[in-house]
Amino acid sequence: MTTYLFPGSFDPFTRGHRDIARRASKVCDKLYVSVMHNDAKSHVFTSEERVYMARESLKDYPNIEVLCSDGLLVDVFREKQCDAVVRGIRSETDFRYEAEMALANRLLYSDYEVVLLPCRDDLSLISSSIVKEVGYYGGDISKMVPSQIVDFVAEKLKKGRN
Repeated sequence: MTTYLFPGSFDPFTRGHRDIARRASKVCDKLYVSVMHNDAKSHVFTSEERVYMARESLKDYPNIEVLCSDGLLVDVFREKQCDAVVRGIRSETDFRYEAEMALANRLLYSDYEVVLLPCRDDLSLISSSIVKEVGYYGGDISKMVPSQIVDFVAEKLKKGRN
């Protein structure tokens, strides 16, 4: 049984995240989507809200399980007995960053492996930061986040402005 792990802060969960999870779920038996807490980032959405968004967006995929972690990625990787981490790549900058992170994580756990999936062209410019910026000012985010969570995300971002 092949098990992959797709980690991220998912603040908020985007259509790009959903597409990477969907595609990864086709090439493994089990995919864990791990909502990670990162003290270096200030999150707009709570951990519980980020888990909710991922679960709602991925509920049609029976081999995907969403979980939450505030520890090291390699610890989740080891605990869930994963074969590889899945990461989406939008640009050369993403590739460099992910290659450096893979090397650092491999220093912590020698069996750590990464599968890099290039983003679809039509989703490559979507980022959580852009969603937050557009949503904060009341713009249309319906093409940026999964339909299951558009209203939830838009409402939360509008409240942040008030």
